[in-house]
Amino acid sequence: MLKAGNAALILIAGCVLIALLHYGSAVFAPVVFALFIIMLVWPIQWSLSLITSRYVALAITFLLVVFLLLGFGWLIAWTMGQVGSRILIDAVRYQMLYDQLRTWLEGHGIAASMLWSENFSVSWTLRTLQSIGSRLNNTFSFWIVALVYVLLGLAETEEFGARIRQLKNQAAANAFLRASRSASTKIRYYMLLRALMSIATGSFVWLLTRLMGLPFAETWGFAAFILNFIPFLGPLVATLFITAFAFTHFASWQLVLAVFIGLNIVQSVIGSVIEPRLTGKTISLSPFATLFSVFAWGALWGIFGAFIGVPITIVALTFCAHYSATGWLAEIFGFPREPL
Repeated sequence: MLKAGNAALILIAGCVLIALLHYGSAVFAPVVFALFIIMLVWPIQWSLSLITSRYVALAITFLLVVFLLLGFGWLIAWTMGQVGSRILIDAVRYQMLYDQLRTWLEGHGIAASMLWSENFSVSWTLRTLQSIGSRLNNTFSFWIVALVYVLLGLAETEEFGARIRQLKNQAAANAFLRASRSASTKIRYYMLLRALMSIATGSFVWLLTRLMGLPFAETWGFAAFILNFIPFLGPLVATLFITAFAFTHFASWQLVLAVFIGLNIVQSVIGSVIEPRLTGKTISLSPFATLFSVFAWGALWGIFGAFIGVPITIVALTFCAHYSATGWLAEIFGFPREPL
């Protein structure tokens, strides 16, 4: 009875936590993003503090974060604007292709109109894109709040570490500090690897679309670069977008198929061959855990959740690996136990 009661309490607590994270996303998401940024840039601030004053190091690091976020945000906005404009220009062509596909399916006994008539149309697609655009425009407050947390967090990191070291339970304090350092190292390695793989993916997609004669090769390269930061889901979206555009540009279905196959080869070689070899045992997160992280956190926090989901899982499993009571959970998802 006692074990059953504990299991019920854990289940209830988990449901409450999920609901709290979902409905409190405006509060928790900026904090999580700020901690993520601090993990990435803290070594820069620490290195600068060795050669200059603490406050100068803080100012330089914070300005670097602001400039990087502005540059990445501008790149996302420019790429989405380019892709959105192409979809608007080719809207009539997409509607015609959809009508042809529906006619072909119904001619083969598949009632496509019953399945899609109310769920898909070009106007529905345009409304969806406009909705995404409006949500992106409303994220200004999110970035401001997150940057405030980043500034305060960078200013307090050393004091926070000192307070942890002064705890009476030195074993717990040392375990927390070891787990924090290990998690930060893994997050930095993961993002460095993700950036390199995204650059490689974007470059090869640009080269492929350029060789195939597809217009706006630079736009598709940047789109593949940005979307590759979201594992599994991002490359899939990039492939579908570029293939859909190829449908409106090429008259031959063989060329469209060649573009589709080429994109899949690029994504498969980089994502399934090169990247796992580079991650090795440092970030040996199982494919199931990676995919679940993307969709679960995406369901909680939208696009931002899909982006930050894998780093959150890496941090959580790293902490689990540093404690004997939860080490088994880390091993299930591919993380080795850390020395206590």
